Amino acid sequence: MATLNIKVTFQCDIEKLWEVITSTENYQWRSDLHRIEVINDHKFIEHFKDGFATTFTVTAKVPYQRWEFDMENENIKGHWVGVFTFYNGVTEIDFTEVVISKKILLKPFVKWYLKKRQKAYIRDLENALANEL
Repeated sequence: MATLNIKVTFQCDIEKLWEVITSTENYQWRSDLHRIEVINDHKFIEHFKDGFATTFTVTAKVPYQRWEFDMENENIKGHWVGVFTFYNGVTEIDFTEVVISKKILLKPFVKWYLKKRQKAYIRDLENALANEL
C-alpha cells in the first residue's frame, strides 16, 4: 500500500479552485487526460492518454471544503481525499491518496508513479489557474 500527500497553496478564491478541480466537463487543462466519461452524479471514468481508464466513485462532496472518491483500474485501487481551505486570499489544497497495487510486480513502482502523476497534476493546475486569472 502506498500513501501520498501533497499540500499546495494558490493565490486565488477557493470557489475558482474548487470549480477547476471538481469539473468533469472542463478537463482540457489536464495534460494526461484524453477524456472524462460521466456515468452519473457520483461516478466518472477518466481515460488517460496512455490508454488506461480509471473509475472514480465519489464518496463525499462538500463544496469548497472536501471531495473524496474511491478509484480503481486494472492495476490499482484506492481512496483519495481532497481538503480545501481558504484564508486571507490564499487557498490551500491538501490531497491524500491511499493506493493498493493489484499486481505484485507493480507494487514497488506505485508510489513513484503516483508522485509523478501528482507533480504533473499540480503543474497543469498552476498553468490552468494562471490562464484563468
